[in-house]
Parts: sequence; C-alpha cells; structure tokens
Amino acid sequence: MDTPESTKMTTTATGCANGSMTNCGSKRNAGVSVGFPISMMVTGVVGNSLALILVYISYRKKENRRKRSFLLFIGSLALTDLFGQLLTSPVVIAVYLADLDWYTIDTSGKLCPFFGVCMTTFGLCALFLASAMAVERATAITNPHWYSNHMKTSMTRHSLAVIWALGFLFALLPIVGIGEYTKQWPGTWCFISTGRSDAPGNVFFAITFAVLGIFSLLVTLSCNVMTIRGLILRCKTKTGASQSTKQWERLTTETVIQLLGIMCVLIVCWSPLLVLLLRMIYSQVSSNDCNSTYIKANNMESKVLDLDCDFFLTAIRLASLNQILDPWVYLLLREILLRKFCIMANAVSNCSIEDHKETQTALYALNKQNQGGNNNCKSQTD
Repeated sequence: MDTPESTKMTTTATGCANGSMTNCGSKRNAGVSVGFPISMMVTGVVGNSLALILVYISYRKKENRRKRSFLLFIGSLALTDLFGQLLTSPVVIAVYLADLDWYTIDTSGKLCPFFGVCMTTFGLCALFLASAMAVERATAITNPHWYSNHMKTSMTRHSLAVIWALGFLFALLPIVGIGEYTKQWPGTWCFISTGRSDAPGNVFFAITFAVLGIFSLLVTLSCNVMTIRGLILRCKTKTGASQSTKQWERLTTETVIQLLGIMCVLIVCWSPLLVLLLRMIYSQVSSNDCNSTYIKANNMESKVLDLDCDFFLTAIRLASLNQILDPWVYLLLREILLRKFCIMANAVSNCSIEDHKETQTALYALNKQNQGGNNNCKSQTD
C-alpha cells in the first residue's frame, strides 16, 4: 500500500492559535519536499520490476517446475506492489507539486474515492498474498505428500484470482454506499474514514479492514513458525556427512533466516497502522482533524490528537515501506545476502571445528607424554 510522505508541523499550538489560518498553513507546508515520495516510488518500481524479471526467468526453467506455485505467489506480490505504487504515487507527487492543494488536481471529486480504492485493494491483497505464501510453504514442509499431489499451478492461479477479487470487491464498498473514503492529513492522500461520518456502515467497513489485516498477519506468522519448526525437525533427522545432507542444511539455514526476516518486516510495517486504526475508530478520530489541531491551543484533547497524527504518519510510512521491502525479503536478498551469510557462518563453524580438533590433538599429545613419564618413573622404581 503506497502512501505519501509528510513533514511534521514546525509551529507550536500557541503560535497557530494566535495567528491566522494562512500563517499556520504556510508554516506547516514550509518543510514539505516532493523528493521523498519520488524516491519511494523509484525505489519500489525498480525493486519490484527486478523481482518480476527474476521470477519470470526462474519460472521458465524446467528444473523449477516444482517451485512454480511459489514463484507465482512471489510474482503476484511484486505485481501487486508495483501497480499499487504506479497508481497512487503520481497522485501524491502531483498534490505535493500543487502545494498540498488536493482540489487543484481533483476538481471533479472522483480522485479521492479512486485513491482510497487503490489503497485498500493493494494493501489488503499484499497481506492476503503474504498469508497465502505462508500457508503454501507450511503445507509443503509439514505435509509434502499432499502438497505434491494437490498443489498444482492451476490451483495457485485460482487462489490468486480469488484474492484479487475479494480485495477489489471489498474496496468498492464505499463506492456503493457502505463506508467512506476521506482526505487524510496533510491533504495528499485519501483512505478509510475513521472519524464521525454520516455514511452508513462506515464503522463496520473500517473495523473490517483492520481486522482482516490483523488476521492476515496472524496467519502469516503462525504458518511461518510452523515452517521453521518443520524445517528444523527435518534437518535434525538427516544425519551423515553426504553432499545432500550438507545442501539440505544450507537450504534450511537460508529459509529460516528468510522467514524470520519476513516476519520482522510484516510486524514492523503493518502492526502499528492496523492497531492505530482500531484505536482511532474506537475514539472516532480522523487524521483529517489534524488540520485544525493547532488552532485549539488550550484544548488537551487536541494535544492528544496531535500525538496521534504524528504517530499515524509514522505508521503510514512504515506500511508504505513494505512495498519496497517485499521483493527483497522474499526474493532478492535470498539470492544475494543470505548465501554470503551462510558462507560466513560456515567459515566460522569450520574455524571452530578446527580449533576444537587442534585442542583435542594437543590434549592427546599431552596425555601421551604424561603416560610416558609415569612409565619411566615406574621402571626406575622397579
């Protein structure tokens, strides 16, 4: 899910309260830079495009037929993140260039619902795809016979179609009158309304999005833990020093490290936003209220709202960062950094083994020397 970047307000509550709305707006917008959303878009497009190229090359290889289901999931995730950035980032950049005046580029009022649909669709689909990949990996490790007999590429394609359809249809609910998309602070993007709204079913729609996101996170984490456990158990059952055993141990190490990275990225990027959404829904607070926060100088509630707004921006930035990190944690880093890490780990392990052997040899020689000295003493006594 791609969102804009915003700078923190540089004025104080007292200053804005005593000044005019124009002065407050100019102070808030003084530090705004379009460089951040541009760099985020370029980085995400390059990473996801590279991931799509690698997936396509791997998918065409005959020896990777058994991995085609997983490759389809990775390619679909990269494609989802790529389209999410291409459809939303240009709008954000245009609003920044218009000095944060949304209505300059949205004279018809239809751009905000479009932006909200894109945000919701690509955000949910990314989470659903991560869960689907976690289930696929866990099934392949814990129940390999069923996986090899039933997990065909046709089943994977059907699953992908269902995920995209569900995400898109859910995002269309505000268009048909259930829920609402509103402009969010600092006015460069639109998302689900969490404040007081006259739209029917708005609370239901907002809560459902947050719950679905949290549920997807829990499924992904649970399945990844099952996969790690299954890999470690299978690795322990393989004994011996054969080449296949060493290769299995290496692949196990790489996969465990990758899964741990995926879990950390998902938790850090998504949990703050989803939890904060539930909190804002419960308190009926919207980030759009941040535009009037600093005018209420002596209102304690406005100060609390200000903290929520700052934290909400941080949560949105982290969720946006997930689109850039996805291709790296799922594919690119596995091919580059994980192998280097394993080489270093093996080198350290080999050094420890050699040190252990040298220590054992030295102790063995010392014991033989002591035994020889004891025998000499015994012969002299005799």
